[in-house]
Amino acid sequence: MKLLLYPTVAEERLARIREAAGPMIVVQAADESQAIDEIADADALFGYLTPAMLEAATRLRWAQAPTASMEKYLYPQLVESPVIVTNMRGIFSDVIADHVFAFILCFAKNFHTYIRQQMRCEWHMLGRDPGELPGYGGPGEVHASDRAAITLADCTLGVVGLGGIGAETARRGLAFGMRVLGSDPKMAAPPGVGFVPANRLDDLLSQSDFVVIAAPHTPETCKLFNRERIRKMKRTAHLINVGRGVIVDLADLTAALEAGEIAGAGLDVFETEPLPANHPLWRMPNVIITPHCAAASPRVPERHLQVLLDNLRRFVAGQPLCNIVDKRMWC
Repeated sequence: MKLLLYPTVAEERLARIREAAGPMIVVQAADESQAIDEIADADALFGYLTPAMLEAATRLRWAQAPTASMEKYLYPQLVESPVIVTNMRGIFSDVIADHVFAFILCFAKNFHTYIRQQMRCEWHMLGRDPGELPGYGGPGEVHASDRAAITLADCTLGVVGLGGIGAETARRGLAFGMRVLGSDPKMAAPPGVGFVPANRLDDLLSQSDFVVIAAPHTPETCKLFNRERIRKMKRTAHLINVGRGVIVDLADLTAALEAGEIAGAGLDVFETEPLPANHPLWRMPNVIITPHCAAASPRVPERHLQVLLDNLRRFVAGQPLCNIVDKRMWC
């Protein structure tokens, strides 16, 4: 049997891959032209499988994607082919859930506002005297972003997508004493989490103080959060997106925030990346922006390698592979 690596990997990783591959021949390709030549008699691939490579493959049975997301990896010919595709699902779950709660805690304790005040050397406790706070409507009115700190145990957390990231987010919500609701078309809710069927998503939105999108990009989730759906949320609620940018219509979210239809948003992913420098989201005081970095962790590279090594051993032994992708559902 033969394993193709495209693109190439570092020597240290290559040694560990060869060890896990056992009797398999392991070859690397530095460019697509070489990969097309090498894949002709390859049984397995780690890396990217282009349409030209798939066409040249005569006995390919398995492709291990180097990513967790599948929307850019899959294409019609690959979906229709018998090649089994596995991905890196699960290696970011706790890391991204931590990022979610960084957003939640910032909003709950008003850090997003206090950091800006610090840059101005300004000492002002939000919510202490509503009559003295800057008005966003009539005299004495307190905008959601200028209210007193929130107690998380008084809040409901709504999690959209109960895969690894969503489940870890839900567990953290329970640890903070929050009431937690979760919705997913396929996955069950973790213990202690109230399950809301996907066709009743609006029920989850109407009850949640923090709505976390942890869903993958699939044909069903593209622009799932448009203006109409955002309006189902509480005006005092915050929307957090660590799933995929295309799940939230960027123009609709911007308009909803400008109109005060929700209290704020914590965003790590965007429909357009990088977010243009002139986009109004950058200047909104009730928005926290991070540059698609929620998955960053020194632990991830080793986890990434371990998924490949485990599946390699399984492939050689003829055992079921982990993280098999439903190619038609992109996840």
